[in-house]
Amino acid sequence: MPFSLQAPILFGLLAALVTSMGLLAVALRSEWTARQSGLFSLAAGGMLISLTLLHIAPEAIRMSNGAPMFVLGGFFGGLMLSSGIAMLFPEKAGGRALAFTPLLAIGLHSFLDGVIYSVTFAASFEAGVYASTSLIIHEFAEGVISFAILTRHGFRIREAVLWAFLAAGATTPLGAIVSGVFMQGLGADAVSALYAVSAGLLIYVATGPLMQPLKDEPPFRGILALGCGVAIALVLMLMPIHGHEGDTHDHDHSLRDPSGIHTH
Repeated sequence: MPFSLQAPILFGLLAALVTSMGLLAVALRSEWTARQSGLFSLAAGGMLISLTLLHIAPEAIRMSNGAPMFVLGGFFGGLMLSSGIAMLFPEKAGGRALAFTPLLAIGLHSFLDGVIYSVTFAASFEAGVYASTSLIIHEFAEGVISFAILTRHGFRIREAVLWAFLAAGATTPLGAIVSGVFMQGLGADAVSALYAVSAGLLIYVATGPLMQPLKDEPPFRGILALGCGVAIALVLMLMPIHGHEGDTHDHDHSLRDPSGIHTH
């Protein structure tokens, strides 16, 4: 199996593990964990927006002249997808069946996380690590939120853990596997375009869904959590992260011009 396929699948499985940790924590200490889920989300948002603006988006722009438009398209694509789901499947209170409406949105979001893993790793190992690590952090909160939705609609603890894992945990490695296989047949230009789209999507996720707890958390706690995420991102960028030397499907890891000089 190519390393460019192994890496996103590995990170997808790690994301599922972190989701499981969130489910375990909320099952054992549901009240405390639910109270802290917003802080996990804000930390992930601070980390993700920092890494995207400082590394992923600039790298996407270096790889393709049309990248800014693709980044913009990714941002509005994420916004329209989220809005479309909310319009088609409005959440209402009461009834076990109604819990599957927000759970569907979470499942689609987690599947898309797995797709982002594949796209970013196909373009750059460093970017794959940055994007995946940031997204993995919010999986803990995602597991907690899924569990809370299900228990609020009358599911028993064991049922809630199972369905929350299927929606928020299992879908991420599934997205990485499905998209990873598809990515193997794409050329450098297609990967560069998808990478730029993923950068825009990451900006939307970081500034939209992950920032929502800011209006619910006390200002000091919210800003502190956000600042911790930014600090983690800066430390991560200082670490020496290198790709796999033997990977033959990294599209030369940096696109070359006809003279053989690296262009990014």
